[in-house]
Amino acid sequence: MSTATAPAVPAPTPPIALPPTWQRYLDDLKSHATGPLPLEAQGTLVRVAGLVLEAAGIRVPVGSVCEVRMDGQPPVLAEVVGFAGDRAYLMPTGELHGLASGARVVPRPTTTAPPVLGEPSHPWRRSEDRTRHLPIGDGLIGRVVDSHGTPLDRLGPLDSRPGAVRNEPLVRRPINAMERDPVRLPLDTGVRAINTLLTVGRGQRIGLFAGSGVGKSVLLGMMAKYTAADVIVVGLIGERGREVKEFIEDILGAEGLARAVVVAAPADAPPLTRMQGANYATAIAEHFRDRGQHVLLLMDSLTRYAMAQREIALAIGEPPATKGYPPSCFAKLPQLVERSGNGLAGCGSITAFYTVLSEGDDQQDPIADAARAILDGHIVLSRELAESGHYPAIDIERSASRVMHNVATPEHLQAARRLRQWWSRHQKARDLIALGAYAPGHDAELDLAVRHIDAMRALLQQDMHEPALLDAGVRQLRKLTGI
Repeated sequence: MSTATAPAVPAPTPPIALPPTWQRYLDDLKSHATGPLPLEAQGTLVRVAGLVLEAAGIRVPVGSVCEVRMDGQPPVLAEVVGFAGDRAYLMPTGELHGLASGARVVPRPTTTAPPVLGEPSHPWRRSEDRTRHLPIGDGLIGRVVDSHGTPLDRLGPLDSRPGAVRNEPLVRRPINAMERDPVRLPLDTGVRAINTLLTVGRGQRIGLFAGSGVGKSVLLGMMAKYTAADVIVVGLIGERGREVKEFIEDILGAEGLARAVVVAAPADAPPLTRMQGANYATAIAEHFRDRGQHVLLLMDSLTRYAMAQREIALAIGEPPATKGYPPSCFAKLPQLVERSGNGLAGCGSITAFYTVLSEGDDQQDPIADAARAILDGHIVLSRELAESGHYPAIDIERSASRVMHNVATPEHLQAARRLRQWWSRHQKARDLIALGAYAPGHDAELDLAVRHIDAMRALLQQDMHEPALLDAGVRQLRKLTGI
């Protein structure tokens, strides 16, 4: 009778000896995964006054995101915009209908950052970043989203492939001014009047000053379609909701949208949402710039951004200053504008156009005046030119590019200066010419201006469906002026 042989038990595999750095990294990961999480304090909604929510019982930094929760109601997102004593002031990003006293105010939880290979181990590596993080990446190109990163174009969710989009903070550390690349290269905007007389440099920040109904949206659309840029980011901040679809379909078009990201925060959105839309568009542009790409940022409008900040500041009790604008409005403008421009040496660039609404065509409006001081140039659109059928209605006498001397040749500068002189001379004598009081031979400069006025108008006017290259425009300018 045979006896069964027990199966042999394999010998235990000896543990693999890891390098000390890897072993320490694995120990840190194990400690990170098993460590307890501290409890998060919650507050109570005690007051709603206009646009502001007051909460007691929470101590979180300004800029933190909280949820206001109430049984039977969807949570309302709000951001901490100030505090007084033990009360936190929050500004909602949605509707307040249904909220009541006693609702819970829950701060956004902090995240526990995992250990990093090669860095010293820490018992706690908790991040206190409670600010809003929104999707940013290649998956946004060709899409229209709102201030929260939610698609508005009914094309489905954002691209979910790895690396297409990732959540990133809206505010980044500013670039050291001494580490920025200077503006040295011209940028072809596709608009002949800008290319020839107001030449824009790559990385320049320029304002588009205009009243209502003088063609600024059409001009933005022309630059979006014809500007030589890798990516275009359009921020429609505080404008009429009707204009969003019209701008995308009629002005931007399929050609422009194919390389663009559109962030829309219409006028009926809460003020915090409008400000968030401007910061979101800027953060998207910064992302592509940091990857070495050349970005065109079009924001319409900077005035609506300032108005949203005015609503928030007045609601939390900040005293008004110039024409009802509190001091924080004038502090927020450069913080937003300075984020654009050239990046570090060898990196990409953000060339930004900010529209500034001149109320009543008043160029001394406080926001217009402040924007003119912090931007690298201004393009003024004239209602008089628009009413006469002169498009784009750029007033070259009141417009200026502060970097043109850095990006244009001496011959180009001389030709532009001569055409400006002729145009200005003709504008001053326009009434005399209309009345028949002008007689040639008495003023040689005026005679040249009258002789070339039709050619100057042909140079400065352009159909919205007609792109104009920079080199061709400069050759036409030099031929006209004889330089």
